[in-house]
Amino acid sequence: MAQPVGIKDVARVAGVSVGTVSNVINRPDTVATETRARVLSAIDRLGYVRSESARQLRAGRSRIMGLLVLDMGNPFFVDVARGAERAARESGLGVMVCNSAQSPGEEAEYLSLFAEQRVRGVLLTPADATGRNIESFRRHGIPFVLVDRVAEGTTECSVSVDDVAGGALAVRHLIDAGHRSIAYVSGPPGFNQVRDRRTGAKNALVEAGLDPGTLRELPTDRLDVAAGRDAGARLLGLADRPTAVFCANDLLALGVLQAMFAAGVGVPDDLAIVGYDDIEFAAAAAVPLTSVRQPAVTMGALAAELLLEETEAEADPTARPHEHRRGVLQPELVVRRSSLAAR
Repeated sequence: MAQPVGIKDVARVAGVSVGTVSNVINRPDTVATETRARVLSAIDRLGYVRSESARQLRAGRSRIMGLLVLDMGNPFFVDVARGAERAARESGLGVMVCNSAQSPGEEAEYLSLFAEQRVRGVLLTPADATGRNIESFRRHGIPFVLVDRVAEGTTECSVSVDDVAGGALAVRHLIDAGHRSIAYVSGPPGFNQVRDRRTGAKNALVEAGLDPGTLRELPTDRLDVAAGRDAGARLLGLADRPTAVFCANDLLALGVLQAMFAAGVGVPDDLAIVGYDDIEFAAAAAVPLTSVRQPAVTMGALAAELLLEETEAEADPTARPHEHRRGVLQPELVVRRSSLAAR
């Protein structure tokens, strides 16, 4: 296997010192025009690419921002990544995107990787409900911003959506459509957004003068389509099956929809379904899915901007100290055919 071309190789071919090559790369105005042209010609002929990672380690500041999300199979997080990447690129940074797969163990491994790589900062959607991974990562002194989470028990910045309001939007819509028997297909109980969306759903029942205890909860251990199919199978097995279901995200809702189709249960005639996130697949489903829209791209961009603001303040001793903030965005209900039949 051929050895990579190094700065010494460029110096040898150009007939100059290593320091001169370094100056051409980093301070070209300090090198005579003829010498600079000779070095650039050698670089082009040899295909030399400088080691950016080594340069960053010497400078102590990486040009990479880490992004660790729960599930890159969920288009919601793809949109979050798009927003973060856009904001990072405008500041000359790249984004290293990693997927914890909703596993606290994998999350810990990626956070360790970010620390080893000395990333500029991290955008994090936590998988570990105990907060131990965050506490351990904090010791490295690398700034981070929580995404799709409120920074409860921490002082760091966070960007999230008002999930209590979102849950209320979903269930209020179902109540207005005439439903009184409603189920909530939730996710892992330790996830804050699962809890907050449940709270919002119950708030809507109370507002309508209904007993919040009538909300039937079907918990799942994951937030994916397979877990939704499993929840759909459990719904089908209920003797007093609800007439409507609110799902903690769109992937769960799509799984429930698949289970209903397989069993010949009509949607929305026999069961109305509302999801959450409004991913692209929601509108493209066999029965277009009503969903609570989160501004995912905006969320990712805002989180990246907060992180950049913090890291720049740390790098500039003359700058105003960074103040941690919580950004809370508002959800929006997008009504489609999956919930339109009144009971």
